[in-house]
Amino acid sequence: MKKLCCVKCGSPIKVARWRLGYDICMKPSCARPSPTRTIVPMHKSNYMVITDRRDLMGINNKGGFYR
Repeated sequence: MKKLCCVKCGSPIKVARWRLGYDICMKPSCARPSPTRTIVPMHKSNYMVITDRRDLMGINNKGGFYR
């Protein structure tokens, strides 16, 4: 039988976890989510990279500043 290993660190993964579709182990170094970035087109301007969801909610809001 083929040994199931984490794609990031190479440590063994439980078969049940592998069957659920996960290919990484639960160690803190592997399970850390990557930062989320969204590219937003600004009205009559350029594109901006947004990393905080609270900033994204108020962009191009015609009613004024949102918070």
